[in-house]
Amino acid sequence: MKNNINTIAKLKLLISRLIVYTVLIFLSFLCLFFFYLMFINSSRSNAQLQAGFTMIPGGNALKNFINAWNDSSISIPVGMKNSFIVACLSAILTSYFSALTAYGTYVYNFRFKKLIHLFILAIMMIPSQVSAVGFIQLAFKYHLTNKLWMLIIPSIAAPSVYFYMRQYLEATLPLEMVEAARIDGSNEFKIFNQIVLPIMKPAIAVQMIFSFVGSWNNYFMPALLLNDAQKKTVPVMIATLRSADYSKFDMGKVYMLMVMAILPVMVIYMILSKSIIKGVTSGSVKG
Repeated sequence: MKNNINTIAKLKLLISRLIVYTVLIFLSFLCLFFFYLMFINSSRSNAQLQAGFTMIPGGNALKNFINAWNDSSISIPVGMKNSFIVACLSAILTSYFSALTAYGTYVYNFRFKKLIHLFILAIMMIPSQVSAVGFIQLAFKYHLTNKLWMLIIPSIAAPSVYFYMRQYLEATLPLEMVEAARIDGSNEFKIFNQIVLPIMKPAIAVQMIFSFVGSWNNYFMPALLLNDAQKKTVPVMIATLRSADYSKFDMGKVYMLMVMAILPVMVIYMILSKSIIKGVTSGSVKG
């Protein structure tokens, strides 16, 4: 009887694992398939793309790259540089100041502490497009368009990043450690920069990559604020190629530019992959 129960339990465990692995393999296939399709399409000519779908690579990858690089309506090096500046600074500043804010609301006891925390969380419920209307009006009124820092500064205030940092601190930072550092004579910024930040490294890595990707792929605000060709970012340039008139339209160039745009993100993921996994697993369970 006991052997039968153990056999049934093992069978149930095997079936549950099989279902989980099947779902994970299916989802992984969906994610990788569209990446593969994008790389395939970047190697095909516009005529081949219009002819229909295929899984076989074409032979026009180099030609598409040259055509995209030499397109007179865009400048890929300029777009890459602008996107990299905006994405890097946004990721660094967002992660640092969100961690600092989370540290302040977690460690210190002050009046209206809970109210401030709830207020920041309530801002998460407001769609970004709602606040963007007033921000854009303000930018045009004071002639602040075509400035990259107008895309960087607003990204510092990120309630969702703050919430994640706060949850991570609650799970990993004992308040006794902060008190011990204060007794040893460390000032508050030294405690945060030299003790708390190293502890939060996995969480910061997670939010930096998310912030980097979000800023890199952001089209809405740059399309509204950047009119100067020397200030445009990569998503705006992709939209420029897509909106070309029929005589100049080349979908092969568009796919090639999309591949070039996604490569920096893939490199960042590979560099921070270990920290990202550690940050997700550590921040998801409160210890």
